[in-house]
Amino acid sequence: MKRRDFSALLATAPLAAVTDLAFAQGDGRTFQVLPQALPTTPGKIEVVEFFWYGCPHCYVFEPAIEAWSRQLPADVAFRKVHVAFRANIKIHQRMFYALEALGKEAATRPAIFNAMHQQGLALDDPQSQAKFLSPLGIDPGKYQEAYNSFGVVTKCKQAEKLSEAYRIDGVPTLGIGGRFLTSPSMAGGGQRMSEVELGQKALQVADQLIQRVRSKT
Repeated sequence: MKRRDFSALLATAPLAAVTDLAFAQGDGRTFQVLPQALPTTPGKIEVVEFFWYGCPHCYVFEPAIEAWSRQLPADVAFRKVHVAFRANIKIHQRMFYALEALGKEAATRPAIFNAMHQQGLALDDPQSQAKFLSPLGIDPGKYQEAYNSFGVVTKCKQAEKLSEAYRIDGVPTLGIGGRFLTSPSMAGGGQRMSEVELGQKALQVADQLIQRVRSKT
């Protein structure tokens, strides 16, 4: 989903293209090459999934990326980065990093996705978030403390800087090794495929790009 489309979000919207970014090189279809490589952790091939809890395409992609990430080799480091394209998405971003600080993000993510995409809950203020998370074992007081903490604010700023460095204009998007970008919409190469198939294709492209990074290290 592209940044400009968030104001008109519909769960049935067509998968957004992320092909108009001004990157150099690449095949112009299944991935893009950053014009300048970004710094990464030495000895690791970093894979970053840029996503948003409220994005319907991220919701569809989640089972595939979750299963894929659990089978990555030891030299690949995977992490999620929550984008913040507008005010209410920034609040969701704060929720992500607050839960991460509490060590509960991965455990609560399925329920959050389900709440937004199956139950229609907005969860776009910290009070409603705390109320929703309480039955999941998250103490409301500790959640509010984490939500307002300096550490979480710092994490959000770092996430926004990384999104800008990768020139993220839509989600879900994968950053590979500080050099490449791919996504379900890019990986499809214009072919007519279901969102599930596009997600699988994106992971195949990601595997190829990981190998490409590995061969140059």
